[in-house]
Amino acid sequence: MFHNKVVAVTGGAHGIGKCIAEEFQKSGADVCIIDKRPNAYFTGDVAEEETLRRFSEKVIADYGRLDHLVNNALPLMKGIQDCSYDEFNYALRVGVTAPFYLAKLFLPYFAAGASIVNISSSRDRMSQPQTESYTAAKGGISALTHAMAVSLAGRVRVNSISPGWIDTDFTTYHGPDAVQQPVGRVGNPLDIANMVLFLCSEKAGFITGENICIDGGMTRQMIYHNDCGWTLDTGEN
Repeated sequence: MFHNKVVAVTGGAHGIGKCIAEEFQKSGADVCIIDKRPNAYFTGDVAEEETLRRFSEKVIADYGRLDHLVNNALPLMKGIQDCSYDEFNYALRVGVTAPFYLAKLFLPYFAAGASIVNISSSRDRMSQPQTESYTAAKGGISALTHAMAVSLAGRVRVNSISPGWIDTDFTTYHGPDAVQQPVGRVGNPLDIANMVLFLCSEKAGFITGENICIDGGMTRQMIYHNDCGWTLDTGEN
């Protein structure tokens, strides 16, 4: 399906990003990974402008174009009690600035039929305590997605995916962890990779500016104290 296509994946050396990269490779694509972790293509921190420039230059020097860009690099997760000014801005540089700047750098080189897929999170619409840096970055990339889809109309389709609980070790869960999910299980990286490949395919040619939440239905499930066996424990006697 992606024979001779050139795909760039940020955060592609582990977890969801690694799975995405591997699935593209299985489909015949040439995959260019950038990750802080050692990998066979490009090791570097996407929070740094110069690193993004060098990565984009290498991709174009090697292939002359880019067909698909997947922005997956993981922002820092720290909360309002402990997150410093610099840490918060670092999370935004990884999660929002890097996707924006890579799109800008690659813009003259996107091939016909090109697409961008941004990996957001179901935390772009719901939160746990002390997750402000990560949640802000994921909310930012969701909004960036529809802004770029409009700006790049006719050139590049831009969509985002908001994963819920994805176990990157492909662990099979039983009991409450699985049952609480409307689909009856915890997600795995293939659930996300399959959608990435679909959004980059010709089958998704009429989809742009969309955010697709893949969370087993968790964000659609209303929870009330003492409803359906749910009980809120406040820790008070």
